[in-house]
Amino acid sequence: MTEIILLSDPRVAATPVAETGEPLVDARRVPALRVDPRQADADGSYAHVRADVLRRLLLAQAALPAGVRLLMVEGFRPPALQSSYFDSYADEVRRANPGVCAERIRELSSAYISPPEVAPHVSGGAVDLTLCTRGGVELPLGTAVNATPEESDGGCRTAAVNIDAHARTNRELLSRAMTAAGFVNYPTEWWHWSFGDRYWALLTGAPAARYGPVDRSTP
Repeated sequence: MTEIILLSDPRVAATPVAETGEPLVDARRVPALRVDPRQADADGSYAHVRADVLRRLLLAQAALPAGVRLLMVEGFRPPALQSSYFDSYADEVRRANPGVCAERIRELSSAYISPPEVAPHVSGGAVDLTLCTRGGVELPLGTAVNATPEESDGGCRTAAVNIDAHARTNRELLSRAMTAAGFVNYPTEWWHWSFGDRYWALLTGAPAARYGPVDRSTP
């Protein structure tokens, strides 16, 4: 069985960052890429990714069969929002596992929400996405985007066996396109892919991440 490296793994935090300074860009300005508003925030952060990430998303989409498109759900996530998500889910995990030590709660929580200090989304290098038709109808991939391990009975894992053949085929289609464009998947979340962040650097053997945490409020 292939080892699943969680974002809480010390090797992720130990990965150096050689920040490129590459800007965040708004994917909504690219008509060829469909951006879903379900995670929309007040300042539009959700629709932003690093410039090379956007270029690679378009490469991935071009590799899909005719009539199938990427549907981007969320890209950049401000650090404060990431912290809020992590703390909220950690509280759920803690209530479900009374008496479990803090380190184990952090590990369990990291299977679904990244610890803020290493979160791919705060670097602008990560994107949550799925597949859809040309008209925007989502294809079945086994679970909803952002389904928790609890509500999906583990079906959110990329290699989950408790999904039907159609969903499995669509996950494989998404995986081939995203991998060919240089992205890596977080294996506990089929929808989460990243490029240039610490997790990507660790999995690909790059000497350093290209992107560290970014603050959109800084000009």
